Parts: sequence; C-alpha cells; structure tokens
Amino acid sequence: MDAPLEKIADPTLAKMGKNLKEAMKMLEDSQRRTEEENGKKLLSGDIPGPLQGSGQDMVSILQLVQNLMHGDEDEEPQSARIQNIGEQGHIALLGHSLGAYISTLNKEKLRKLTTRILSDTTLWLCRIFRYENGCAYFHEEEREGLAKICRLAIHSRYEDFVVDGFNVLYNKKPVIYLSAAARPGLGQYLCNQLGLPFPCLSRVPCNTMFGSQHQMDVALLEKLIKDDIERGKLPLLLVANAGTAAVGHTDKIGRLKELCEQYGIWLHVEGVNLATLALGYVSSSVLAATKCDSMTLTPGPWLGLPAVPAVTLYKHDDPALTLVAGLTSNKPADKLRALPLWLSLQYLGLDGIVERIKHACQLSQRLQESLKKVNHIKILV
Repeated sequence: MDAPLEKIADPTLAKMGKNLKEAMKMLEDSQRRTEEENGKKLLSGDIPGPLQGSGQDMVSILQLVQNLMHGDEDEEPQSARIQNIGEQGHIALLGHSLGAYISTLNKEKLRKLTTRILSDTTLWLCRIFRYENGCAYFHEEEREGLAKICRLAIHSRYEDFVVDGFNVLYNKKPVIYLSAAARPGLGQYLCNQLGLPFPCLSRVPCNTMFGSQHQMDVALLEKLIKDDIERGKLPLLLVANAGTAAVGHTDKIGRLKELCEQYGIWLHVEGVNLATLALGYVSSSVLAATKCDSMTLTPGPWLGLPAVPAVTLYKHDDPALTLVAGLTSNKPADKLRALPLWLSLQYLGLDGIVERIKHACQLSQRLQESLKKVNHIKILV
C-alpha cells in the first residue's frame, strides 16, 4: 500500500510528507522516553516568554510542543499519553498541511482541484452510507451541520424570511422537536445558533409503557404537532436518533418519516448506528434513515481517524437556498475541509472502511454481553 516518497514528482509534496513523518516520529519517540523515565518530571514551559528575534528551527519548535504535551507536573503519567494514530492517522493529518499548500495554487487550478475533492468525497460517502443523490456539508463542530439544516428548513418554509427576517417568525413561531433522549445541550446550541427563543423547542417524551424507554413516543409526538398547529405555530424540524447518546437506542424512524411527510416537517437523523449503513446487513430501523431529509455522520470516531470533519448529508433542490443557509460555498477554503477525509477514505478503501465498522460493532456486542453477565450476577447476589 505504501509508495516511496521519491516517486512523487512535486518536491514540495514529497518534503511535506517527509516532514510530517519526522515530526510525528519525534513526538511519539518523546512519549516513549517519557514513559520509560517513569515519574521523572519535565521542566514546565507553560509560562509565556518573549518572542525570540533570531527565530528557531523546526526541531526546537517541536521540542517545545513536546514539552507542552508531556510536561504538566500536576498530571498523572498515564493521562499525558497521546494516542498512537498509526499510518492512517498520518494521512488525515497530512490533509491539513496539504490544504494549506493547495490554497497557494492559481484560482483556476484551485477551483478545479477543490471541486474534484468535494465531488469525490460526497459521492463516496453517499454510496457507502446508502444516501443516493445526496449533497454533503463538511464541518468541524459536530452539531454545526444540524444548525445549517435548521436554517435551510426556515428559508424553505418561510418564503419572506430573506426580506422580513425574524418578523415572519414572530407571527408563526417555528417548532423544533427533540427527543428527551437527545444528547445534552443540543437544543440550547440550536437556539443560540439560530437566534430562536427556547419556547421554539419541543421535548418529545420517550415511551413509558410500551417499547424502549429510550425511543421517541410517536403517538405523543403527533399530539404535540397537532397542538402546535392549533396554537398557530409551524412544526419545522424533527431530530431523530439512530443510536441515542446514552444507550444507543434507535427511534422508529420509518414511522417518524411518515409523520413528517404528513405534516410537512423536515426529518434529520443522527447517531452512531448510522455507521452500520456501510455494512451488508442493516436493521430495518436504521435503514429507514436513508429516506430522511438529512443525516449527520461522524467518520472520525467511527474509523479511528484524527482531525477529519463531520459530514451532514442532505437532499434539497434549490441551490440558492442551500447557499443562503450556508450549506454550500464558493470559497475554495470551505471545500478543502473535505481534504483530510478524501485522503483517508482512499487510504482505507471500501474494504478497510467496512472492516473497521464491523470490528467496532463486534466490540460493542461483546461489551453488551459482558454487561449483561455482570447484571445477572448482581441479581443472583
């Protein structure tokens, strides 16, 4: 799989790859030496000092980074350890350096290259996760994609929003529905990003009598929607879970989709179980997510890749609205966010991606079986 750097014709690219390998080796070797010293403390370098007039070489700067990473005297030796990211991690990190280099190209070359990177990555992700003919928005903050989707839903449902702004929302308040099992702080984040008051959020209780206690109560959700319509509000968007943050349960996405279509509500799905869409066998509850209006994927944690963006896949026919909502951009720098993922997906290949997700699922099953045994022993005791 590896090719020697000497085969790369562009000397800048070859040097970039070589420098990254040397820098990572230096930091990893330093970690091993620190562990071997077993309790020996590094001198603290946390106190800011004056900028040196003569400048420093790369080795000295990396030495400073190393000291800052490992030199906290208050930390336990094990807590200062950095993860061994492996070759695939180096590829992802290279993407950030490569992005800075690519940005120096002339405008026409930059436009062609960034368009290709964005198109490739979007196509691969849509096919891997069974979301045909979708668009992709790449973002650093995991919740940012959902915030942009909410903006798109607002622009789609309120035709005069561009002209009249929040005056149109005042006359017919939007409602965003979240499960009671949603990850903490999500509702507050959305309101802060969108400039909406907290009453625009509606918490949907989970099942209390039938079904999982961590699944959204569909019947109660429909009642909430009807009540909001009677009060003159506009049901805007529903966030469903394909793997809740606490226990990994999946909502009844198929039934939720039917309900959203009935009332004209945008359905967004998120959660770790979306990773299983890449596998040969997928549960029907998760497979239903492929029919949603948008979904957020987090390939970094799923594939063990550092510093790669989260991705929100969505379907919408109006490019003008997606541009206004911030989901698309003409800026090459925004398109280059996909570069680390573009490199990493090619390095792993389809088989490597599927194998990693399958291995993670197997580990989860083993953990679940172990927890069941522990609970059974407690009951017996």
